Amino acid sequence: MRKFRQKYYDLFSKCYDRFIAMHATDRRGVLREILAAQTGAGPGDVVLDICTGTGAALLPLGGRVGMGGLAVGLDFSSGMLGVARRKTGGTPQICLVQADCEHLPFKAGIFAAVTCSHAFYELQGQTQTLALREIQRCLKPGAPFLMMEHEVPENRFVRLLFHVRLISMGRERAVQILKHERNFLLQHFQQVTKTTAATGRSKVFICSGAKP
Repeated sequence: MRKFRQKYYDLFSKCYDRFIAMHATDRRGVLREILAAQTGAGPGDVVLDICTGTGAALLPLGGRVGMGGLAVGLDFSSGMLGVARRKTGGTPQICLVQADCEHLPFKAGIFAAVTCSHAFYELQGQTQTLALREIQRCLKPGAPFLMMEHEVPENRFVRLLFHVRLISMGRERAVQILKHERNFLLQHFQQVTKTTAATGRSKVFICSGAKP
């Protein structure tokens, strides 16, 4: 199953950015700028973007941390990372890592923020819970995890694609997460705040204070 999903995302990487722009009505790419600003990260910080896909969040994050910091993009798809590499090539404060998010290859307590944009729903089964535990382990005390996701789209065709994406998680789990996102995150973090992006098509959950 893992190899099948890798192949799927390797192929999806060729049209991923167009799909996300249509899905979130964000053709100018401002959503990742909003996400980066909400991390609170600054010059010299080290931040992580899991399921980074084609790396849309990395340049905004790299701009926040500056030349003395580091923005790490992690994904399990070599196709996605290939697109990300072309986008971010020549930016010294950006690093790409191929790995699974349920087994983060980093020391504990090193990141000033961890982000995940338009990808968390696609983690299947217990991968979501395992990923959140790994995120907690790698965050500095009090540092935030930010999850950006789509609101349910208004366009019928895009809404259909959205629900197909959720069903890939398993229908029961997908419906549970969609209806109870904040409660799900509160199982892992002490504080969870929801904000709505300027486009009105995406939401951000800002999570802090890891629960044991």
